[in-house]
Amino acid sequence: MMGKRDDELVFLPLGGSNEIGMNFNLYGFGPAHDRRWIVVDLGVTFGDQTTPGVEVILPDPTFIEEYADRILGIVLTHAHEDHIGAVAWLWPRLKAPIYATPFTAFILREKLREADLLDEAEITEVPLGGTIELGPFKLDLITLTHSIPEPNGLAIRTPLGTILHTGDWKIDPDPLLGETTDVEAIRRLGDEGVLAMVCDSTNVFVDGHAGSEAEVRDALIPLIAGLKGKVAVACFASNVARMDSVIRAAEANGRRVCLVGRSMIRMAAAAKSVGLMQDVKPFLEDSQAKHVPENEILYLCTGSQGEPRAALARIADGTHPHVKLGAGDSVVFSSRVIPGNEIPIRNLQNKLTERGVRLYTERDHPGIHVSGHPCRDELAEMYRWARPQIAVPTHGERRHLMEHAAFARDLQVPQQVTPRNGDMVRLAPGRAEVIDEVPSGRLFVDAGVLTPENGEALRERRHAAFNGVVAVSVVLDGRNRIASGPQVRALGLPTDEDYPLNEVLGDLADEAAQAIKRLKGEEAEFDDTVETAISRAVKKASQRIWGRRPVVETTVLRI
Repeated sequence: MMGKRDDELVFLPLGGSNEIGMNFNLYGFGPAHDRRWIVVDLGVTFGDQTTPGVEVILPDPTFIEEYADRILGIVLTHAHEDHIGAVAWLWPRLKAPIYATPFTAFILREKLREADLLDEAEITEVPLGGTIELGPFKLDLITLTHSIPEPNGLAIRTPLGTILHTGDWKIDPDPLLGETTDVEAIRRLGDEGVLAMVCDSTNVFVDGHAGSEAEVRDALIPLIAGLKGKVAVACFASNVARMDSVIRAAEANGRRVCLVGRSMIRMAAAAKSVGLMQDVKPFLEDSQAKHVPENEILYLCTGSQGEPRAALARIADGTHPHVKLGAGDSVVFSSRVIPGNEIPIRNLQNKLTERGVRLYTERDHPGIHVSGHPCRDELAEMYRWARPQIAVPTHGERRHLMEHAAFARDLQVPQQVTPRNGDMVRLAPGRAEVIDEVPSGRLFVDAGVLTPENGEALRERRHAAFNGVVAVSVVLDGRNRIASGPQVRALGLPTDEDYPLNEVLGDLADEAAQAIKRLKGEEAEFDDTVETAISRAVKKASQRIWGRRPVVETTVLRI
């Protein structure tokens, strides 16, 4: 394949660069006015305390949506939520064919079925090590190791050079599920010549190796052997390798396994659909497990990050219909704390402790968790195998990307470029550089509705969460005089003995009344004018009383 004179090869991240999660990567080929595109991964991230009421966050596809007819395909590297979680939400805006290996396709079909899109979306299953041809792009899947079945790197061949897109990976000599990293394929690629490597940066600050899943199993078996009573293990449901390790450790100690949480059950079904977990004992239903002797049951639970609706949170609250834990029981957290989740995890663990449950964490028992991402020694190995001309760090915050670029420079990679979401990088021809900036951002799933990142509803919710709410109602007669009220209520605002709440509300009512009386002429005939005057007066008084400007909701009634 030969490129034309004005052809360019570009990389454009719209999610996953300058952040960990929400991966959404585009590769474009052709002249600037007529590029053809492929999408690599389309994932989500999750809300936190800064996004009250929002649990799922998507990348904004506005830029590529304008060129949806030029998208040749959506290629998914593996089945983690931060790589496939946005497909069901955003596919109707892109409507491109989807390519995935069997395990990933199984998980994706379940998501599309829930969204009533299964009959519309075209999914092509690609075998491990398979090839996908999409216009000027020829993609070879390269088997890697990670914490989920069938993780793939992509060798993306184009007339202007080959890109190695790693996706998520680590080097695990004993992954327990799936094959080991296809080192020879990567070396052959390096011998042929790799123009650029777009590579995972998650653990760039961590020396050494991430560790093997076999080591986790070896740590869990003796730990569980020493526990009495009921045992629950919390891990990411998407970490199928960890699920398998926990199941094997339970069976080695004569315990039957009960999966607790919808995503645990779904992931186990997906694993069995591709031939994994075939030799384990059948899982117990949670309604059955409560009849098993306490020393013979292990609950494998969702909720390791303190998610409020997950199985472990309901167990901690005592609201789970079938699973009860208390004194003499144990919970093992076989997972790391994702930054930002410290508070909900601490609250969850405190609730469990209040019930008399003994906790075991990675901090107290090193070895019961290993990362699924490469540390520095593994990154160095990958660079030695692939020998790219250009290093493009991704899947990391800004500090990760910059450190990764510096590390690649130390490894003698000739060029490094660290794009932010929305930065279009020309990889060829010529030197790699950012040539354009396109719209990028986030969409929030708020009560099942997609809303802009800075939408009015969330902005008001944040403001109310910090400043509180004051509600004012007043009745005016036909001559615009106060017939009743103003009545004032306050939500989320403090009071004390020296200035009790009823006095505060009375003073705010007086301020509202004075604001109405100050209106001149026909101003009081317009509800909007009256509401604005009351709101301004109450906010000003609230600032004086509390040092805050609450959300003020004003209702004007007329008789």
